[in-house]
Amino acid sequence: MRIGFGYDSHRFVEGRKLIIGGVEIPFEKGLEGHSDADLLCHAITDAVLGALGMGDIGRHFPDTDSRWKDAVSMDLLKYVVEMAQMNGYRVAWLDTTIIVERPKLAPYIEAMKDAFSQAGLLPAAINIKAKTNEGMGFIGRGEGMAAFAVCLLEKI
Repeated sequence: MRIGFGYDSHRFVEGRKLIIGGVEIPFEKGLEGHSDADLLCHAITDAVLGALGMGDIGRHFPDTDSRWKDAVSMDLLKYVVEMAQMNGYRVAWLDTTIIVERPKLAPYIEAMKDAFSQAGLLPAAINIKAKTNEGMGFIGRGEGMAAFAVCLLEKI
């Protein structure tokens, strides 16, 4: 077994859709980023890459490469999950936390879990928690959000 940790954060901006865990969340702002800025997918991607010992998302999908402009983050995660399988591992468990003041994400968590099946992950092997930052820092001021992920890989 191997374990990996992932983190991502993005600032809110006008004029973009808010995509979290492959689900479009109704909100007046989206997240700034080179891809679709799905920070939950990014955190999980980093966690899987960390467990594989293969660097981070920026190494594999750099924002300096135009191929990844407006990329669907779920597709990037699918690629990394397939990399794990090619290296003899499967994702056994993911535990994630999203930190944001608003919008409230609890109503969308089950849809997010289901959306991860697009990347070859079992919804029953994913835990998603949504928390606030109690009004503190850039998240508390409503400037952005962050996500953390822990991934457990097991040999197949």
